[in-house]
Formats: sequence, structure tokens, C-alpha cells
Amino acid sequence: MLENIPEIFRSITDKEFRVLTAIENKMKFYEWVPIEEIVNFTGFELKELEYLFGNLAYNKLIQRNIQAYEGYRIYFEAYDLLALNAFVKRGTVNALGEVIGIGKESIVFDATGGIIDRRVVIKFHREGKSSFRHVRVKRETTGERRHLSWLYAARLAAEKEYDALVALYPQVNVPEPIDQNRHAIVMSVAKGQLLAHSKLDEPGWYLDEILKQVKIAYTLGIIHSDLSEFNIFVNPDGCELIDFPQFITPAHPNAKELLYRDIDNILSFFTRKYKIMRNIEEIINNIVI
Repeated sequence: MLENIPEIFRSITDKEFRVLTAIENKMKFYEWVPIEEIVNFTGFELKELEYLFGNLAYNKLIQRNIQAYEGYRIYFEAYDLLALNAFVKRGTVNALGEVIGIGKESIVFDATGGIIDRRVVIKFHREGKSSFRHVRVKRETTGERRHLSWLYAARLAAEKEYDALVALYPQVNVPEPIDQNRHAIVMSVAKGQLLAHSKLDEPGWYLDEILKQVKIAYTLGIIHSDLSEFNIFVNPDGCELIDFPQFITPAHPNAKELLYRDIDNILSFFTRKYKIMRNIEEIINNIVI
């Protein structure tokens, strides 16, 4: 992610955003988008395009290839700016703050949005940045798209997570889904702090609250499938579950196995840190009733 994204964002012109959109659109079909396709999409003269390419390359938003033919593709940072531009135009985001979380497959920014400048977060998915082949094997969301690329994989992950939040909120304690565009999601700030970094005075009560949320989610057709102490926030009122890009439904052929793994992860954490013992089979049976 660009460290100076607010400055870069303010410097990008509408025409430059048009060029980035053209490359993004055609990357569904090309590894390197031919310059002729960009001309056709934007309607810009070649001389003007060359000038715009120079500015975008200077800001490290596009990459050029001239081996077999002249072609272009965008970096992840350009995709970030395209999503951010959509949020700004909708009024979802008014200001971008600091990075507040970095994971293997996402970056989370503090932000404000809406007419009351409400504090929100923007989660930019990063599926596919390090190894697209790995993502294709790992993620069912990619399907069998022939021209699949990292931006498509990241967008599908964001769409899937947003759909999960919409299905769960507010019945389940999850961040409120506010907006989604491309590979990014705007949502409310998770309350409290990560379970992994917390010292609980009443660990048994919190364990019950977590299992309660997992059960409600299951009744709504959602199994997290990657649940652990690193994607659960705890606060004085209870807990919030986060990070749903890998969710499955109870109809999935591996539903029982993945639900078991979720519960086992949580029970193992509470046993290891708080010496609390629970019967996993009884818990599973209570959830799937």
C-alpha cells in the first residue's frame, strides 16, 4: 500500500482514473493490456495517453511491458485508489487515517465517512498478491475463470466477506457492513481488542458468548471456517467475530469438519490460556440442532 496514499489520491486526475479503470477492465482478458485496448476504452489520443502513462508510472501505479507488444497492468496500489475513489464519490469515506492492521491477505485502514464523519475502517483484500496460483488452489471463490487475475481474486474475496456480514448483521456480533467496492470493504470499527492479546477476568463467560455467536451464525447459514483467537474481538459487552472471506454454508460437503475445526481452535485457546475444559462433541451437537 502506498504510504502517501492521501497525497497520491488528491493528485490523480479524472483522466488518469479513466486510464486505470481501462487497464483494470481489460486485465480480465489480458496479462498485459495492449495499448490499443486502452485507446478504445478511454477514447484518448495516443499522445495524451503517453503523458498520462508517465504520471501514473511516476506514482508507481502502472507497469509497462514491451517484450512481445506494448502492454500495461496496474499495481495493487492503483486498485486501492480505484476503490477509494468509488467510496469518496459515494460519500462513504471522507478521510483516510493510519494503517491499523496488516495481515497475510489484507490491510486495514482507519477512516471517517458519512455525513456525520463517523469513524469506520476500510479493509483492502490482498488475496493473490504473493502467489496467485496458491490463491486459486486455496479459494473456492475463484471458480474456473480462464482469465482470472489477482485483482479478480481479491475482489471476489471482498464480495464474499461483505455478503457474509450483510447476512449476519445485526443478529450476530460482527462489524456493521457499510459499503463494498472492488477488493475493499468499509465497515464499523470492531469493539474492544483481539482475544489473543486480552487477559480475561471471566474467561468462561466470554467462551460462552463466542459459542453463542457461532451458533447464531450457523442458524443464519454461515460457518466462519477460519475462526481463532486472532479474529475475535472482546469487549465488556461480549465479543465480535471478524474476517469472513472463507465462510461456507452448512450445505458445504466439508461443513462439519470446518465447524469442528473452528470450535476446536477456540476451545484449545481457552484450555491453553485459562485451563477451561469443554466437551467439543456436546458443543457441536448444540450448534447443529
